[in-house]
Amino acid sequence: MSVFYFLAAFILINRLNKSLLDFDLKFKWNRILLWSNWGVAILFLVVQSLLEGGLNDIIGSAVLLGILIYINKEPDFSGFRFYVWANYPLAGVGLITGLTQLIAPDFYDKYEQYFIYAILAAFVWPFARWMSSKKQREELKTINMRNQQLDTLVAQRTAQLTEQKNELQNTVELLKATQAQLIQQEKLASLGELTAGIAHEIQNPLNFVNNFSEVSMELIDEMDEELAKGDTAEAMAIANDIKQNLEKIIHHGKRADGIVKGMLQHSRASSGVKEPTDINALADEYLRLAYHGLRAKDKSFNAEMITHFDPQLPKVNVLPQDIGRVLLNLFTNAFYATQQKQKTAGPAYKPIVEVSTTKIKGFIEIKVKDNGMGIPDEIKDKIMQPFFTTKPTGEGTGLGLSLSHDILVKGHGGIMSVESVEGEYSVFIVKLPL
Repeated sequence: MSVFYFLAAFILINRLNKSLLDFDLKFKWNRILLWSNWGVAILFLVVQSLLEGGLNDIIGSAVLLGILIYINKEPDFSGFRFYVWANYPLAGVGLITGLTQLIAPDFYDKYEQYFIYAILAAFVWPFARWMSSKKQREELKTINMRNQQLDTLVAQRTAQLTEQKNELQNTVELLKATQAQLIQQEKLASLGELTAGIAHEIQNPLNFVNNFSEVSMELIDEMDEELAKGDTAEAMAIANDIKQNLEKIIHHGKRADGIVKGMLQHSRASSGVKEPTDINALADEYLRLAYHGLRAKDKSFNAEMITHFDPQLPKVNVLPQDIGRVLLNLFTNAFYATQQKQKTAGPAYKPIVEVSTTKIKGFIEIKVKDNGMGIPDEIKDKIMQPFFTTKPTGEGTGLGLSLSHDILVKGHGGIMSVESVEGEYSVFIVKLPL
């Protein structure tokens, strides 16, 4: 029966040699394993020719067991241990069979067929284990192929998502650029309203400057005549009148200069530096500019402007050009609302825009009230959203109140709210922290 042990050892060594796919391992073990096979074959022939009975089984199983123990210790064959362990039962059965033949030959002879069955079963077991592992390897190979396919799909999908991400980033950048353009368009629109108002406002002081300059020129001619006559008293009186005219020219010249500076301040970007600002003066200035800006488009429009400015109102640290934009937007909207109502309300209707300022609990409160169209309840929550507008196409960008809200809330920590009854009035309430 020793043939089974040597044959198992021979097959084991041969499969080990074929299982080495790595070049370095193949180079290391190929010659050793080949010589081992030759050694096993020669040893088998020697044992078969010189020994018989239980010694054959003991030596054959011992050879197989020694090879198994050696292989099991070698890390290079760690992936092959499942098959190595499957051969241990054969080596164990062989030792038991050989020892039984030597120690209890009668017992062996009586149950010899059972020992033979055990040896055959132990011999067949590694092959069954090998076939099972082969199937598992094929399944593992299939799983690995599927994993590779999935990895490829994941890589492709990742590339697609990356491309989509880049496209979305480009779209976001484009939207940001478009938004910046729209914001600039809104600023230019408010600048247009401001310019129209300034054109009217600046005309008054320029008229005064021109008129007083002409009068002063005539007075100088009269003074020359009086001096020629030797009437110094009359010449001094005329000189005093000229001085008064020059004072008025200076006053109205500064007034025109202030209007121009206000326009330039409004048109340029915010400096980002807050400064103490007289809100009453700012509101009064932009109220008149907004009114005359609308009248520049519609000469038939007239409205009553009512102001209730708190004379004790303290100055507040704000960005004047930004708050000016907010006020100009609110005033322009208020006059627009009354203008639209005037078209349908009849001759009895009188447009009124009322502005008030007061100090309330650490805030400066500015109220802008008009008796115009009012705001329907269903859109009150939308009027401060970007691009939402009730004006006809071409008359509004839908960014005015949105920008005003951002300037107040994000830029100044303020509050903006609205109260309105449709068809009767609207009140915008602005609160700036002191």
